[in-house]
Amino acid sequence: MTRTPAQRATEPLYGDGLAIITVTYSPGDTINEMLASIPSATKSNPTVILSDNGSTDGSVEAAVEKFPFAKLHRNPGNAGYGGAINSAVVELDDSIGWILVVNPDTEFGEGSVDALLAVAESDAAIGSVGPLIVSEDGVPYPSARALPSFRTGVIHALFSGVWPNNPWSRAYRQDAVIEQGKQVPTGWLSGACVLVRRVAFNQVGGFDDRYFMYFEDVDLGKSLGEAGWSNIYAPSARIMHIGGTTAARFPVRTLTAHHDSAYRYIAKKHPEWWLFPVRVAIWSGLKVRQWAILRKARRTHDSAQ
Repeated sequence: MTRTPAQRATEPLYGDGLAIITVTYSPGDTINEMLASIPSATKSNPTVILSDNGSTDGSVEAAVEKFPFAKLHRNPGNAGYGGAINSAVVELDDSIGWILVVNPDTEFGEGSVDALLAVAESDAAIGSVGPLIVSEDGVPYPSARALPSFRTGVIHALFSGVWPNNPWSRAYRQDAVIEQGKQVPTGWLSGACVLVRRVAFNQVGGFDDRYFMYFEDVDLGKSLGEAGWSNIYAPSARIMHIGGTTAARFPVRTLTAHHDSAYRYIAKKHPEWWLFPVRVAIWSGLKVRQWAILRKARRTHDSAQ
């Protein structure tokens, strides 16, 4: 019987241990809230790693002193989000079969990590599982999305700010999925919190570290799907995500990274030579959008002075 790539990749290479990995860059006190929420989120004894990209505020050193179960992994420079995760995964021993990627400005709900593991272990073809993510006010975040096409991606980028509930944005965000609250397969899962089977992660080469920030999770979901794995949204697990902390501190850098990553994803997904004019048009449109957003922000700032 011919076996699929997903079936071949499930050969027992790793144990059933769990590693929780977060990327830090002077995270402040928010990292403490995330670490404090781990014991109530799982009955297992996970390996917890802070993959640090050059923090200077002393918060990560204080965190590992306060929470001895956490280990500090220092990267030689700022490796970006996906690069920092990859760097930490390489150092894991073979007892670790599950990788839980999570932002430092999150809090796990009670039993949420075990709920993710239960879903992931229910089917050997599952490559990744993501929870329901809510804001501090309890508002659900569209953490399970469709893979963006040319049309939906461009229209969402152009009109979501002025027409948030346009049908293309709703389809891309899969608003109906979040509203229904059911467990379903999806195109990709937010990197703010996603559990990944290690053999699947390795099979697709981990995160593409050419994305400094943003879209590395979209690319991972796409790669897992193409390799025969499924991405599952599991709202039985719930986490709270503050969100926007890095963007608030480094608005120009993060906005630039977002637009650069958006173009990289489109160019990687559609490399055909005959689409070169379209890629140029999209690149130009993203740069104009970036300029417009920054110009508006500067004018707002100046008027407030």
